[in-house]
Amino acid sequence: ARGPLISMGKPVESSIRAKLRQALQPVHLEVHNESSMHAVPRGSETHFKVVIASQRFAGLPLLQRHRLVNEILQAELAGPVHALSIQAKTPQQWEENQRVSQSPGCLGGSKHDPHMATKLGSQG
Repeated sequence: ARGPLISMGKPVESSIRAKLRQALQPVHLEVHNESSMHAVPRGSETHFKVVIASQRFAGLPLLQRHRLVNEILQAELAGPVHALSIQAKTPQQWEENQRVSQSPGCLGGSKHDPHMATKLGSQG
């Protein structure tokens, strides 16, 4: 049996996907790298949105679902991941409503720093 495929260009995204699949066996999983919406260098893996539907969430309040995902991704959150948006549903909830909420715009202080472009280098 082959192990999970890890994309060399997106190691953090691949790790998030693999860990959530293994731990939660989701019926639906989306991992979106939203770093480009923020004031970070091109190609960064710092801001993610996870949309996941798993039977493991049945009977758990939303806060417990988020804590479960955060525990699974503890290493990523302690390291490269600065922000993680989570939409955690049961399979039944996913079947009833497959709408994915839009992420809010970046309000981070660095985006409003007039010297940020110099700090990050040319983003051309």
